[in-house]
Amino acid sequence: MTDDKTQVDEQLETETPDLTEQKEESAQQNKETKKNRWHKKTKAEEQLEKVESEILELKDKHIRLQAEFDNYRKRTLKERMELLKTASESLLVNILPVIDDFDRAMQTIDLVEEESHLKDGVKLIYTKFQEFLKQNGVKEIEAKEQNFNTDLHEAITKIPAPTEELKGKIVDVVQKGYYLNEKVIRFSKVVIGE
Repeated sequence: MTDDKTQVDEQLETETPDLTEQKEESAQQNKETKKNRWHKKTKAEEQLEKVESEILELKDKHIRLQAEFDNYRKRTLKERMELLKTASESLLVNILPVIDDFDRAMQTIDLVEEESHLKDGVKLIYTKFQEFLKQNGVKEIEAKEQNFNTDLHEAITKIPAPTEELKGKIVDVVQKGYYLNEKVIRFSKVVIGE
């Protein structure tokens, strides 16, 4: 029995260091696992911080782009308003000589003894004004004795046609129509023969 007891004791002694070693290894592995978890957690936190930083940077860029676009929109709107205010300036400057001619005609209308001079003066002003309109792309719409066209004419009334050829055509022009560079800016007001 003593032999058996000795054997058991020896076996216990040999197994006990193994258990102790296993415990130490297990503890070491636990430390390493915890360290790896902590290290992984730190990497994840670093990545999260990096992504959050990128998001903030993108938000900042977005806000700046919005502000820049808003400023661009306001600037172009202001420029357009300025252009609309001053666009007619050159037109008005060019029409001033015609107005000056009318002023001179009005001042001399009572002083003129011979009407032919007055007529010549008014014709000269009219010709000057027609030339001014032509230079600025304004052209009269030909309407009299033309076929009625709703794209160019506005019918005021219908009357019996004086001749057979004028049926369905424009008999009279009440108000002239005009093009501005091939775009109708005022329709001719006309009377149609039926």
